[in-house]
Amino acid sequence: MAGPCEFWTSICSWCDSAAKYGGPVLLTGRRVLFPNRLGCVHFQVPQRLDACFFSSVPSQPVPPLAQTLQGYLKALEPLLPPQELSHTRRMVQEFGRSGGLGPQLQEGLERRAMLTKNWISPSWVQWAYLESRQPLPVHSSPAISLPRRDYNGWRSQLVFASKLIAAVLDFKAKINTGQLPVEHMRGKPLCMELYPLLFSSCRIPGPKHDYVTHHRRSPTHITVVRNYQFFQLEVYNSDGSRLTESQIHSQLLRIRSQSWKTDKEPMGILTSEHRHTWGQAYNRLLTDKLNRESVRMIETGLFSLCLDSPVMRISDEKYASRKAAQVLHGGGTFSNSGNRWFDKTLQFVVGEDGSWGLLYEQATAEGPPIATLLHHILDYCEKPDPKRAPLVPLPMPKKLYFHIDREIKRDIEHAKQNLDILINDLDVNVFNFKRFGKELPKQHRLSPHSFIQVAMQLAYYRVHNEVCATCDMVSQRMFRGGRTEFVRSPINQTLRFILAFDDASLSSQTPPPLMLKACPLRFWFSPAQAFKGHGIDRHLLGLKLQAIEEGYSIPKVFMDTAYGVATHWKLRTGQVPANTDSVMCFGPLVPDGYAICYNPQADHVHFSITAFNCCEETNAEKLALTLKDTLCRLQELLQPTV
Repeated sequence: MAGPCEFWTSICSWCDSAAKYGGPVLLTGRRVLFPNRLGCVHFQVPQRLDACFFSSVPSQPVPPLAQTLQGYLKALEPLLPPQELSHTRRMVQEFGRSGGLGPQLQEGLERRAMLTKNWISPSWVQWAYLESRQPLPVHSSPAISLPRRDYNGWRSQLVFASKLIAAVLDFKAKINTGQLPVEHMRGKPLCMELYPLLFSSCRIPGPKHDYVTHHRRSPTHITVVRNYQFFQLEVYNSDGSRLTESQIHSQLLRIRSQSWKTDKEPMGILTSEHRHTWGQAYNRLLTDKLNRESVRMIETGLFSLCLDSPVMRISDEKYASRKAAQVLHGGGTFSNSGNRWFDKTLQFVVGEDGSWGLLYEQATAEGPPIATLLHHILDYCEKPDPKRAPLVPLPMPKKLYFHIDREIKRDIEHAKQNLDILINDLDVNVFNFKRFGKELPKQHRLSPHSFIQVAMQLAYYRVHNEVCATCDMVSQRMFRGGRTEFVRSPINQTLRFILAFDDASLSSQTPPPLMLKACPLRFWFSPAQAFKGHGIDRHLLGLKLQAIEEGYSIPKVFMDTAYGVATHWKLRTGQVPANTDSVMCFGPLVPDGYAICYNPQADHVHFSITAFNCCEETNAEKLALTLKDTLCRLQELLQPTV
């Protein structure tokens, strides 16, 4: 037996939880066991990735306190009236004064940074994801909709699904054998520890917070879902070799023949509930041995494959929006939502009309590793199947059964009602802006990322006549155990540019291209700080949590209404790091906000915009139309003759 140690914290996102809950940790060679959690956390570090974990990637620094507080006040300037800003400035100065509470908490964070792999990532995952009680669909789990495949019908659906499964297994093999190249950003290696955790992992609901299970004894099966019926599909032969595409295809045909009935209870709907409600239903579900075994098979599977049924035809104009929504939440209880198990880290969705995509759970996975996986799948799918199927009889895929009593039936009905309400409340607008792509701003020595950010914030202002707290996500994987950081828009510069944008007198005095190029936004200050590990928001969260851990009351600076304004993200944005025509989609962070994802290609840009219908002020379609017009007007600034 041993307590939490550096070896433990170097490979597991539960380092802080281990210390907090006092759970025993068993160290056996390169294996780490955490036996006091349901399902046990087991994980073994692949040899190739080990070097990345322990040597080549630096630890994440704790940003200077004064720098963070200064950046926080600067972000508040255009969001607060002068009197409130003055009050908040005095409060922040008191917090950060020499000998005050701020420097004391800063010292605590610096001590933590010396003792652990990463001083903020485990706390961030716990606070942002595992302690969140919101439903996973829409509110948490992002979906990626991939380019439509050239097929239509269930036969071709199964052929493509077979190839997809083979591609994912090939990717996993590269991780296990150390053949996955270490990624780099700006010439520096990135931490690769998330990759092994993508497989055989699942989020488990709890009464106050969730937790994640990772299974070291790599299971040999995946879960296939069709018509709300779950199947355990073994994807490895007895000798450890992977099934060929032909073998997988024959097994999927067997699954189809066993799942033709459409009157089954949609057990997967339960996972779409509010986390506290699902946690209670989960405990009731597991009191039955049959249910417990079936749930265990789903949770331990390498990943899930959802074979969706046909959906009602829709116009080409709205097809992209409907396709993204199908991957995000399944379309509702009368569609394919029952084919999901939202707790699962990886869920691949394949439709009969050529649509396909991936839904992933963020406590374990995040965008860049998922993009790498999808790139591998797309490359693999272009190659012919290199192996012939051996003449070896395969075991029948095992159907997973559930015993549904009156209480579970009631839980399912409530979950169906709540999910349909949530889906009907979400407005999804996906479009392809074809007038230009990322090459245009590059030609004028502008960052495509910053250029699009300016357009989105300008479009928001033109719709709502105000600026708002805006955040984008950047990776922190240049540090050991790093996850993500919010990047705040430099709102002051944004506001100055917005006000000048329609000012005829200014436009007449300043040549339009120069006015845009002179905009400080093109430097996009915040990512440069985040890439150094000097972001604002994770540091502020760390200070707040450090105060709680040391037994202090929550500092006044975090109870101030200004902090609520600064973290009320009405505009949540995200860039898909992909070289394909894929579209990411997720829900807004706040009821009166938007979520915008964009994927810039050379000559076009894909956008997805979501908003909640319950808010009268927000309208995804209106913002989409305004964004298109804004992009065109920005193009005219750069190319007046266009």
